[in-house]
Amino acid sequence: MSQRTAAELGFRTLTEERTGTSLPVTGTVPAWLSGTLIRNGPGRFDAGGGVNHWFDGLAMLRRYAFDDGEVEYTNRFLRTEAYKRAEAGESTRQFATGASGLSELRRWVRALGPPEPTDNANVHLARIGDRFVAQTEVPRWIEFDPHTLETVGEFTFDDGVSTQMATAHFVVDDHHGESIGYGLSFGRQTEYHVYRVPHGSDRREDIGRVTAEGPGYVHSVAVTPNHVVLLEPPLHIDVLRGLSPWTEGFAGMLSYDADAGTRIVVLDRTTGEIVADPTADPFFVFHHVNAFERDGEVVLDLVAFEDAGIVDALALDELRSGGFADSPDGHLVRYRVDPRTGETDHERRSPGGIELPTVPPAVRTRPYRYAYGQATDRSGANGLVKVDVEAGTATEWWEEGVYVEEPRMVQHPDGDAEDEGVVLAPALDTDARRTYLLVFDAETLTLRARARVPHAVPFGFHGRFFSGL
Repeated sequence: MSQRTAAELGFRTLTEERTGTSLPVTGTVPAWLSGTLIRNGPGRFDAGGGVNHWFDGLAMLRRYAFDDGEVEYTNRFLRTEAYKRAEAGESTRQFATGASGLSELRRWVRALGPPEPTDNANVHLARIGDRFVAQTEVPRWIEFDPHTLETVGEFTFDDGVSTQMATAHFVVDDHHGESIGYGLSFGRQTEYHVYRVPHGSDRREDIGRVTAEGPGYVHSVAVTPNHVVLLEPPLHIDVLRGLSPWTEGFAGMLSYDADAGTRIVVLDRTTGEIVADPTADPFFVFHHVNAFERDGEVVLDLVAFEDAGIVDALALDELRSGGFADSPDGHLVRYRVDPRTGETDHERRSPGGIELPTVPPAVRTRPYRYAYGQATDRSGANGLVKVDVEAGTATEWWEEGVYVEEPRMVQHPDGDAEDEGVVLAPALDTDARRTYLLVFDAETLTLRARARVPHAVPFGFHGRFFSGL
């Protein structure tokens, strides 16, 4: 029953917006925890007569501010062109939901690439210079006020680089003082543009370019101190299929080639030179966990899926009928690449299913021991998992009827151990029919506090914790 209830609540439109609501707390939020967790994800699914995929709901930001043991909550939709179209009952042209027919064909021909991009920035967020920006996978990002969540306006890089797709997953590397991203440009020679954005700047600096072979649907990249790694899976973007008047949405352009492999492109982070370009047996990946260098090898920890079936499994019809229990599980897999020889090997580093993995900023791009994520391989709940990537073991927290979303580990400012701190994770409680912000001890996964949100928040995607905000 909880699977069906979770689907009803987690993929149901929420129209209520709250500003500065103090949340009742059961347990104790540590007084040292000071800062703000801001999350992004869909909040409305009835836009323009309804959307077809989880990825297509209208962007709604959620803000959890922590101060001296208290938690304050704000949620607000981005006021975008997509939002205005939805209010007018028009199609918003999303990942899997879009107009088809000759009108879309004309847009394709004019753009020489994907359809007119949406500004529904519902995937992730970043601090770029002194601006806070909601991100999606096309280069129409939206600036917002980090305190009120009010929409400021569209954000674009003013550097003359034109891309039709973009990663919404910046790798924030505080050790180098920069964030790493990429964009994809369609043309006679389709290319991935890998770039950096120095902290405090709002301009991109080119690292290097990679000629696409698929091109593949690349959701995120991995970064080490000396390399950027771009995995091109065999989930290909078929531009010619996009020209068909019967193709609907970007998802209709995707096709999985089970006979092709997954390309692992390793770039020198300074020169942009491709230092390794091996092909592994096929797998699909949305999210990287972390990456680092050891003994001359590039080590990649990621969530691997056997194929791209997860993309179709996240269609709303599938989720509302079977819930997450019918979605394939990803597994934490470690790939090693030797740039000197191009050889690769891999091994599974966690026994259970995992998605939405995170590590704290202090260990990002460095050798590390612990990763946190959503545990996914049990019916009637989603749990929290802490993986010891060196030992290959895991500790899990589960509660029947509770669906944990992406966790964020916040280290104690005066702590010595890597896992000294707390883990913050929103969770939908199907019995209470509302969302709670859960606070766990990061070492033991003991639940320390529950902050009660006044409504059931639709399942979101990603967020970041900003200390001092």
